[in-house]
Amino acid sequence: MLKRRSLVVGLSVVVGVVVAGCAAPSQPGESGAMLLADGYEPESLNPLLGYGAEGAAKFYDGLLAFDGRAQLRPVLAVEQPQANADATSWTVKLRDGVEFHDGTPFDAEDVVATYRAAIDPAYASTVSSDYDMLADVQAVDPHTVRFDLEFPYSAWPSKLVLGIVPNEALSTPSSQENSPLNTRPVGTGPYRLVEWRQGDQMTWAANPDYWGGAPAVHDITVVFAKDDNTRAQRLAAGEFDGTVLPPVLAEGAARDGFRVVHHETADYRSIALPNTHPVAGDRAVRTALNLAVDRDGMIKALLGGHGKPAYTPIPPSMGAHHEPAATFAHDPRQAGRILDDAGWRVGADGIRERNGTRAKFTVMYFADDSLRRDLATGFASDANKVGIEVELAGVDRSAVAGRLATDGIVLGGGNPMDPDPQVYSSLSSSAIGTGTYNNPGQYRNAEVDAALDSARRELDPAKRAEAYRQAQRAYVADPGLVYLAFIDHSYVLRDGGSTGYQPPVEPHTHGTTWGPWWNVETWKPSA
Repeated sequence: MLKRRSLVVGLSVVVGVVVAGCAAPSQPGESGAMLLADGYEPESLNPLLGYGAEGAAKFYDGLLAFDGRAQLRPVLAVEQPQANADATSWTVKLRDGVEFHDGTPFDAEDVVATYRAAIDPAYASTVSSDYDMLADVQAVDPHTVRFDLEFPYSAWPSKLVLGIVPNEALSTPSSQENSPLNTRPVGTGPYRLVEWRQGDQMTWAANPDYWGGAPAVHDITVVFAKDDNTRAQRLAAGEFDGTVLPPVLAEGAARDGFRVVHHETADYRSIALPNTHPVAGDRAVRTALNLAVDRDGMIKALLGGHGKPAYTPIPPSMGAHHEPAATFAHDPRQAGRILDDAGWRVGADGIRERNGTRAKFTVMYFADDSLRRDLATGFASDANKVGIEVELAGVDRSAVAGRLATDGIVLGGGNPMDPDPQVYSSLSSSAIGTGTYNNPGQYRNAEVDAALDSARRELDPAKRAEAYRQAQRAYVADPGLVYLAFIDHSYVLRDGGSTGYQPPVEPHTHGTTWGPWWNVETWKPSA
């Protein structure tokens, strides 16, 4: 049963606050306010369409949130979720006395509605594939929910960071494409949306009734500037209090009163290869490319040393789940021998061919991402040295989906909360077709599949870690991508004004919801 409140009335209140609160944007260095710049503007502010998927959405709270290092902490939950004996059912106790931005109370009905909408095809949620293990969610009482799963799933707590929305917003099963939440978020989070001038900037205001206490940083304006060099120049001119930049640009943009910080991440960059392509899909070519690429050289030259080599999607920061032996040496000579043995012969122009097929394929990169462009260029150079021609294509993000069957792409991804969301959608064959960037190269390996399926169902921590290590060993014996690096995320921020900065281990998502500001709601004014 729905609570007796009206979403229409609630949204009217929010819109009224927006209209009444449209003040001048924050000025750089203003006490209790921040003016930031981001290279990425969200397409939607709806959690069911992917907004804040890693739990750092400032307009929403999840049941749990990442603590920035290695644990999940209760947020709208009052304690850690409790599993039954085989981890097919998880019970969560909810926080009492929490209100949505429209002043209406939060309870179990909102959790049930949010998660049911995530898996009900009628809502066309873009995060549905992330919850393929969820069978149903029930309200046990107003402050308790129970999640019932299709199979034992030990990583379920990592799925509890989804932002909770009011159940009234979901009362009519319909596509979220046209939901008011896309541009007028109603959550329980520490900040409210004041204004969003799409293509330009967004302004947040502290939620004075936030259950965790009103944030001391009361106003945040985020300017959207896609071009890295433009953001660097504007920050160097003193226009912003902080921004995200590629590492080398960040070091060059720093000025008096600012500092550069580099955050460890689970965020990899890889070359996703089209595994059905006659060249890039050949096992010998894939293996040779992994031996040809100079990961250390790329990290030094393109990241200023701020990153770690990647050979599989599981980083060393995941401890026992990481397999240190799953690596590739930088060995172009061995790469050449593998190609020779597979019948790829060097032609007069230095490019190999086999049975009339030239060793050539295309790799795409997002045209507005300078680091992906540089990584693609470095990869193409290394591939050329062993006789493989890689043609590069800077593309708009909207053009990618139609080309993934035939072209490679510089791919990013990463989630430090658990190995399952870090690796399953990248390498499991069951992820093919579940989302544009889920195993886009259509990699298939039965041994990898079996290890990943075993790991996500295994309750014993030691056995689970060994299953992930086995998946990595099987993967490097038959690689489907070329993982390049786990990149540090680099930021420039103004010194002084507030205290509370804590460097996190970041997911793939970065910018102004993560970065130094991932916990900005807890910052305090400097003494």
